[in-house]
Amino acid sequence: MRFKCLLINPWIYDFAAYNFWARPLGLLKVAEFLSLFNVELFLIDCCDSFRIKKYGAGKYRAEIVAKPEILKNIPRKYRRYGISTDEFIEKIKYVGSVDFILITSIMAYWWYGVKEAVSIVREYFKNVPVILGGIYATLYKEHANEKIGADFVYTGQIESRLVEELEKLGLKLERIRQKPEYWWRMGFYRDMPYAPILTSSGCPFRCPYCASSVLNESFKQKPVDEVFEEIEGLYNSGVRNFAFYDDALLCRADLHIKPLLKRIVEKNWQISFHTPNGVHARFIDEETAYLMKQAKFKTLRLSLETVNIKRQMETGGKVTNEEIERAVFYLKKAGFSSQEIGVYIMYGLPGQSLDEVWAGVNFLKKLNVRIHLTEFSPIKGTYYWQELVNKGVISDDLDPVLTNNSIFSEIFAGYKREELEKLKIEVQHFNLIL
Repeated sequence: MRFKCLLINPWIYDFAAYNFWARPLGLLKVAEFLSLFNVELFLIDCCDSFRIKKYGAGKYRAEIVAKPEILKNIPRKYRRYGISTDEFIEKIKYVGSVDFILITSIMAYWWYGVKEAVSIVREYFKNVPVILGGIYATLYKEHANEKIGADFVYTGQIESRLVEELEKLGLKLERIRQKPEYWWRMGFYRDMPYAPILTSSGCPFRCPYCASSVLNESFKQKPVDEVFEEIEGLYNSGVRNFAFYDDALLCRADLHIKPLLKRIVEKNWQISFHTPNGVHARFIDEETAYLMKQAKFKTLRLSLETVNIKRQMETGGKVTNEEIERAVFYLKKAGFSSQEIGVYIMYGLPGQSLDEVWAGVNFLKKLNVRIHLTEFSPIKGTYYWQELVNKGVISDDLDPVLTNNSIFSEIFAGYKREELEKLKIEVQHFNLIL
């Protein structure tokens, strides 16, 4: 017997969204795992609708939708990003009958998109088991159980436990192969202008705002041969833009990223690499910078977060101002332009004044690199979440939609909207004339 499984990546519900080489990697890894068994797989990616602008990334198609009651006082338009609901229903009808449905969830504040997807599949698949997994499901299991309406909320990483849970639902899978199929060989996407790459899972650092250590038991890096095989296979299939989504891409560089980049350089491919997640400046030495340039990295992001030395130590001690300066020096020496080097600065951290953020902006201006403001939002299970709960700033049962980084700092950090807007305009102007 062969089972049919429908995999769904729901819509993004947000005030703003842009596709920086995103794919539902967690769900696609589920597909790879299930390829080991007697399962026929179908994927509906509700976010696979965007207009390419540069390096394969692009602007999502969007539709204005009614805001949830809890967001009524936010003076911004709320949108559903991705395909239309009519397209979603058409795809459901095309798939036909299935034996079980797996739905992923990413940002917790996008849970309205998850709820809508479950609601629609319930209408068309009356008695089919619906299993919800992903980041939101893992971090907000109780909320998901209460609000979403799935038959089962699966938490954590994909492993044999998934097969056991399916068996409890009356679906006994049989293993039919020893090695999983790569997701990009399964025909899920008609066009592949880009591909995300994960060379590792987890992170050796324990930053108080990050859930990586909550979602992953340990830091593990894939064998270099395995990563290279995947990149080569994707390149041979026509992909030219690759985005590394690792939390610690450059960690243990001599044993990991350097050998990988040397093999890529030898191929002399017409290719572009991007690091939207941000990389650790501490690990950028002269050789790493040179290899990244030769391997054709085009969008390079470094993580700084703050120039406040005390807060740097409090947030994990993963970088210092001197390490950022040194990394930028090596990158420019290797041939990267100021436009190609971007650095993330956070605002809205607990107890963080806008003066501290301005200090970071002025520091990066002197380095002559692109400045990327990134909004802090608390994640359940992290140190900062608990700190905010303990101080009474938020409640432990806070609706995840209010953790949206587009609005959290305005609501909870005490910033005046005009002052925050002034900061953003200043950064935009600097980046334009850089």
